[in-house]
Amino acid sequence: MATSNKRDYYEVLEVDRRASEEEIKRAYRKLAVKFHPDKNPEDAHAEEKFKELGEAYDVLIDADKRAAYDRFGHAAFSQGGGFGRGFHDPFDIFREVFGGGGGIFETFFGGGGGGRGEDRQRGSDLRYDMQITLEEAAFGVEKEIELRKLDTCEQCHGSGAAPNSRTINCPTCGGRGQVISSRGFFQVSQTCPRCHGLGQIIDRPCAKCEGEGRLEKTSRIKLKIPAGIASGSRLRSSRNGEAGVRGGPPGDLYVVLHVKEHPVFQRDEDNLYCEVPISFPLAALGGEIAVPTLEGKASVKVPAGTQSGQIFKLRGKGVANIDGRGCGDLMARLVVEVPTHLNSEQRRKLEEFASLCGDENAPMHRRFFERARDFFR
Repeated sequence: MATSNKRDYYEVLEVDRRASEEEIKRAYRKLAVKFHPDKNPEDAHAEEKFKELGEAYDVLIDADKRAAYDRFGHAAFSQGGGFGRGFHDPFDIFREVFGGGGGIFETFFGGGGGGRGEDRQRGSDLRYDMQITLEEAAFGVEKEIELRKLDTCEQCHGSGAAPNSRTINCPTCGGRGQVISSRGFFQVSQTCPRCHGLGQIIDRPCAKCEGEGRLEKTSRIKLKIPAGIASGSRLRSSRNGEAGVRGGPPGDLYVVLHVKEHPVFQRDEDNLYCEVPISFPLAALGGEIAVPTLEGKASVKVPAGTQSGQIFKLRGKGVANIDGRGCGDLMARLVVEVPTHLNSEQRRKLEEFASLCGDENAPMHRRFFERARDFFR
């Protein structure tokens, strides 16, 4: 989404510009639950609204970011605005606001009664670090991930129960999922160690998974990496984390991408940079050179008298913008290479050439010494 098209963050959260921190947090809680993707499956609009809410909250809950936004608007977070371009992951923000853990998701997205037997424990989220090449980052690619994780038990289909078994209230917590212990004047409530907070146990657990409903397996997951992705970006693969306990909803898989260093190109945002060595005669006389690009080689005409360090821009030969706004450019910096091993004939010819060159062929040299004349007296 382009900066100019972004909605006002106060409008996104439906709060006044003088809203307190607590009012901002309360507004975020209400709207984030309404538009969370887990509550709105296959709804791209709701997912976009959820991300927009996370971005607005990320800025307005931070005093420094909010002050910068109030003064400069969205420009405070664009390139050169002082705060960079990155925002926290909207799902991380959600978990942080609601305190993390599976219970929050269970409460809002269908779990129900706070630790009772009908509740299901959500599986853990997983992180996977992946290295990709610059070419893969630039053009996008489909990868297959292989990882060991807790997955649904095939024998009991995730229920944790053997055939003809039944569930009964946990005798340790009486079906509450919590046990209460007294410590002096205080009473402390903790997750039941026997039923793990479910409130119920199975009288005949599955022999293969021992009642967990899940086993460690090797899983293969396909992941589409979009064109223009940057190093350090994190992709969320929904429901590909660990399986939940006894049929509980699975967690998510977060894939962190690391782009390998390239032997030719350096990347800055959507632009690429490279250095191309050329010979002294070519720089002096002009000609045509081949410049590498991610799509192959391109021809560049070098005018006579080209100086070392001159940059040639190849438009559209950079990296695709991840938001679909075209491609960056390739900046090819020409470096004139000075011969290092001259034979006697080459040296004689070069000395003859040097004697024929006057100041008119070295204007930069002449101007430098005119400016620095006082330092040489």
